[in-house]
Amino acid sequence: MNDDSAIPAGSRLTLCMDARMLAESAGTGVATYARGLRAAQRSLGDACLLTDGFVGRMGERRSRSEKLRRWLATRRDVPVAAPSAAEGLVGADIFRRAQVHFDRHGTLMRVVPPPGPAGIMHWTYPVPIRLCGWRNVYTIHDAIPLMAPDLSPIDPVRHRRLLTAIAGAADGIVTVSAAARADIAATLNLDPGRVVDCGQAVSPVVAGRAGAAGLEPGGYFLFCGSIEPRKNLIRLAAAWAASGVTTPLVVVGGDGWRAETILPALDAAGVIRLPYLPTADLHAVQAGARGVLFPTLAEGFGLPIIEAMGFGVPVLTSRYGATAEVAGGAALLVDPTDTAAIADAIRRLDGDAPLRATLASAGRARSGVYAPAAFANRLAALYATMLVSDGPHPYRDVL
Repeated sequence: MNDDSAIPAGSRLTLCMDARMLAESAGTGVATYARGLRAAQRSLGDACLLTDGFVGRMGERRSRSEKLRRWLATRRDVPVAAPSAAEGLVGADIFRRAQVHFDRHGTLMRVVPPPGPAGIMHWTYPVPIRLCGWRNVYTIHDAIPLMAPDLSPIDPVRHRRLLTAIAGAADGIVTVSAAARADIAATLNLDPGRVVDCGQAVSPVVAGRAGAAGLEPGGYFLFCGSIEPRKNLIRLAAAWAASGVTTPLVVVGGDGWRAETILPALDAAGVIRLPYLPTADLHAVQAGARGVLFPTLAEGFGLPIIEAMGFGVPVLTSRYGATAEVAGGAALLVDPTDTAAIADAIRRLDGDAPLRATLASAGRARSGVYAPAAFANRLAALYATMLVSDGPHPYRDVL
């Protein structure tokens, strides 16, 4: 059954996105992406949200009867309702039901909207759902679980099946960098033209107090992100200790996958640790740093790079992949596997005020590429390619 309908060209856009990531921790990359997408959609047309009534309650336990009900529900199409324009589309536990459906059947769960004009449904992450009758766009942030499974807790076998199913059903695939675009196309054996790099919207605003978390403005180096292997924190801590600088290194972020294997090295090196911070305080800490150190092993984008640049804070990051691309020549680049090179770069950044000033100026200019208005323009260009009034859509699927 072909469930797509044409969207009349020249009409005001009818847009929707999933609300799931809006409920994630405010400082995470996926949450920042979702907020930027929400703002962009609202600037482009009539935008609503798709929710399932359980947003923000990921960890609650379910009874056996509820699990059985969810499994039975995967055997049919799932309706969603629109109680009001303000509330958008609301389904019953659709995100978890979709995961069960995919595990059982290996296909995307079909969600049926109420009668009304079709539009563009933009999924903010790889979720196994398709909104019938609408153009369905999926953001895939990176291919790290497939390319470097030792750096990710995601099951690479299931994830490949999921991304393959999405690629077969998608009207559009979006990602956040040219490096991620190339990786996704290569790992899924897709025509690169099927994957569109729209970047993302980054608009850091200092709303916290100066000297947040008791830190002296300009008196510390900063890493922000979850504590996990791909962030390369063991090498970073060793390099900072070997550099001989007296400027403290502060690591802000929650414990992530395999954090227990990393924390002892941070403690041994004398790194200052701060937990997850609310967005306003995090931005204040970023804005007050002497420099942001982000020599990670793998990223789809590298949000702390552009956030720091927007504040006029110099950045040290990895010379490979998305981080070098996003930095755009406005950061000090290092081989993330070379501890001695990282240490040397930290010494340079600490002791060379003219270098810091040059990087700060270049970074401010670079951050404009990812301003919300620029992201909205790229998104509008993508959506415009889907506004066809006749003829088959190039990626129309049969489910």
